[in-house]
Amino acid sequence: MATLFVTHHDCIEHDTGPGHPECADRLRVIQRVFEAEEFMFLHREEAPLGDIDLIKKVHDPAYVDKVMASIPDHGIEPLDGDTYVSPGSGRAALRSVGGACVAVDAVMEGHEKNAFVATRPPGHHAEYDRAMGFCLFNNAAIAAHHARNKFGIKRVAVMDFDVHHGNGTQDLFYNDADLFYCSTHQWPLYPGTGAESERGCANNILNVGMVAGSGTAEVQEAFNSTVLPGIAAFKPELLIISAGFDGHKNDPLAGLCYVADDFVWMTKQLMDLADEQCGGRVVSLLEGGYDLPSLATSAVQHVRTLMGAH
Repeated sequence: MATLFVTHHDCIEHDTGPGHPECADRLRVIQRVFEAEEFMFLHREEAPLGDIDLIKKVHDPAYVDKVMASIPDHGIEPLDGDTYVSPGSGRAALRSVGGACVAVDAVMEGHEKNAFVATRPPGHHAEYDRAMGFCLFNNAAIAAHHARNKFGIKRVAVMDFDVHHGNGTQDLFYNDADLFYCSTHQWPLYPGTGAESERGCANNILNVGMVAGSGTAEVQEAFNSTVLPGIAAFKPELLIISAGFDGHKNDPLAGLCYVADDFVWMTKQLMDLADEQCGGRVVSLLEGGYDLPSLATSAVQHVRTLMGAH
């Protein structure tokens, strides 16, 4: 078994307007670096269009219809203060959902050991009935529900190391004891959620706030003392990673001080945990990361680790 790389050109057609940090160049640089010879053995698949009916099982159906109806014929329209849609955004959002689900299929069916899904728009800020933070639909939450519905598993965990708290994933998991959401994120910071007191209906939410300036020592302490024991105690049957690379020290939107090797270390710890808990089944979904060089380098190191090269 190998690592699956899922992406689609449609996700480049999601135009957020000039100067917006969540831009098409994010995906362009990722697609480019994975053309290197060292990745010739990556298995590759184009993200299919996601199933609207599946999305409506996770999000408010009226909200889903509203988002799709808001896609303009031309130009760029705001959904909120920093979330925009253009004519290509509907297909891009559906590709992001479809990519997450096809990666779950490949890993759950045993065709691949793990997967990395490089699509946009990202998803972890999208709540039940609200787009925000550059996100339209919550790809990780939809992938978790898809895994349970299609494969009959019960317990799915999401580990989110994006610099921003995934308020949407927390919102969608909060009242389901068999879904576990864990986040390390800069605190305080947008979107203002993610306090350690937010624990979910069955202690199924685990938030670890990181003060600005935190780096290697702090994230390793957080993982060793809280993150890894918390996920292990939940005993997931599938581990989904919300892989945001905006904790990198060069990222313009926040103030953590990770370096690329930190993403190697976190990925390796999560893979080891998955090996022990759920047969190594890991699906990683791109979230944030807005400094293009460090995004590309961090994503490469993340996937190298998934491939077993570290």
